Amino acid sequence: VPMVAPGNVQVHVINSTLAKVHWDPVPLKTVRGHLQGYKVYYWKVQSLSRRSRRHVEKKILTFKGNKTFGMLPGLEPYSSYKLNVRVVNGKGEGPASPDKVFKTPEGVPSSPSFLKITNPTLDSLTLEWGSPTHPNGVLISYILKFQPINNTHELGPLVEIRIPANESSLILKNLNYSTRYKFYFNAQTSVGSGSQITEEAVTIMDE
Repeated sequence: VPMVAPGNVQVHVINSTLAKVHWDPVPLKTVRGHLQGYKVYYWKVQSLSRRSRRHVEKKILTFKGNKTFGMLPGLEPYSSYKLNVRVVNGKGEGPASPDKVFKTPEGVPSSPSFLKITNPTLDSLTLEWGSPTHPNGVLISYILKFQPINNTHELGPLVEIRIPANESSLILKNLNYSTRYKFYFNAQTSVGSGSQITEEAVTIMDE
């Protein structure tokens, strides 16, 4: 098998899901056989928004021939990763380069995990929601938009409310009685808004 590990491994983080890795080629005489390529082992150490460590699954990408760089796609935003590089010949892999740590920046969050609308009265509705399964960063707020729908399914004026990220419920007051409302709800990090979930609910007709 090859005798030495690739040197001078550098990681350039391009965005929240993509990084580029560079390395110096090993001297050909240390390959001790036919140079087949280089393997990059990389794995997520932890999410920076949730301090939970789980079973680490190492991923491997193979770059054929004498390439000295490669792209690592499909990374998770706002996470800490490690990687190392090995050279490969027909017999197997050489030693791993020292582990290199890199971090991906924040991304936009996934949609809130649920939106539930309860306790209808003449002029109010209660909203409850769950935080996104993948915050992909630090949540800064939720955005709630809603509008009335009349009997001919025409949409009325859209109202927008910004809600602090630590809230998980809200009582909407001063609504019209016996009116159907459509709600659009999403979370935000400093990067932008995530995908929204929609829900409809009706205030009651009379007490």
